[in-house]
Amino acid sequence: MNRQSIPLLSPAIGTHRELVSFHFGPADSGQKIYIQASLHADETPSMLTTVLLKRRLLELEQAGALNAEIVLVPVSNPVGLSQYVLGQFVGRFDLGSGKNFNRHFVQFTKLVADAKEALGADANENRRIVRALLAAELAQQKPMTEFDSLQLALLKLSYDADIVIDLHCSLEAAMHVYTSEAAWAEFEPLSRYLGAEASLLATDSGGGAFDETHSLLWWTLQQQFPASKPVPTGTIAVTVECRGQRDVSYEVAQQDADALVDYLVWRGAIRGEARPLPPLLSPATPLAGSEQFYAPVSGILVHRAKIGDTIRVGQPLFDIVDPLTDETTTIVSQTEGVLYMRRAIRFVTAGAPLGRVTGTRPIRTGVLLGA
Repeated sequence: MNRQSIPLLSPAIGTHRELVSFHFGPADSGQKIYIQASLHADETPSMLTTVLLKRRLLELEQAGALNAEIVLVPVSNPVGLSQYVLGQFVGRFDLGSGKNFNRHFVQFTKLVADAKEALGADANENRRIVRALLAAELAQQKPMTEFDSLQLALLKLSYDADIVIDLHCSLEAAMHVYTSEAAWAEFEPLSRYLGAEASLLATDSGGGAFDETHSLLWWTLQQQFPASKPVPTGTIAVTVECRGQRDVSYEVAQQDADALVDYLVWRGAIRGEARPLPPLLSPATPLAGSEQFYAPVSGILVHRAKIGDTIRVGQPLFDIVDPLTDETTTIVSQTEGVLYMRRAIRFVTAGAPLGRVTGTRPIRTGVLLGA
């Protein structure tokens, strides 16, 4: 194991933060796996999973069982971890700018134009050329803030990975994953091993999130270039939501770490016999098919369904009780699917998001991610 540290741009005199990564396996293997956790800082379940995964990877490395380079970043947002305000972490947004730490990563639009002149008839050589162009464009980036330097450091660690696994958690949620339609066949086994209760697919969900910054570039190149200039898939990416923020235990984290190892064995990144694939708990559905519920009024929020429940059309999901008038407003589902995430608060203001249910038919367009 090789521990590396990348200093981030200092935001003020007397302050300094760093991004720490752990590198396992042969760097010249021709296969690279990148795994990070807690990009929204206080996503503790995913962080604990990487602690246990790191221990297992060290054992596997010492046993000579790693076929791939594996880069692990357990704390991918040290900036957000410093934002402890009035007894609460504010890890999703940068307090200085209001920016979401997992939005608006570099989209490499210049690279697409440069590739038109550089690519040829050899697919493998084209993969190498695109990665060289990526490295060059990242080297030219000049971060102006600590936020920018963090995003740039993460991309420099991951841009040349074959597989990117971005571990998060929601507020209250079942295990679920996000990936693209093109990558689903490669990540379906991961969904099975993790016991995901929802698998949500979108090629471009909007917002420039970390996972799609990697996968969308290669998909775009494949759409724009003719067969005479073949572009193979360079990177596929998945976001894993490790349930809810309070789902922190050794048992659950070990289960998730074991699932990640099982998946890497299945891929051939780790030597061994792959564990038989468990059943897929729910079929993959379009992210655009998920119904998002909002509070039409303010009041006390009472949940009428449990996380992971299969919901039918017309089923009550939330009650909002006005403590002054005793009036109760009930929100029902218009979609049949799985209630896979909801807010952790129990008093809501008008317009507050409440939760989501999967759906098989696309009903939303535009930016599909929350703020």
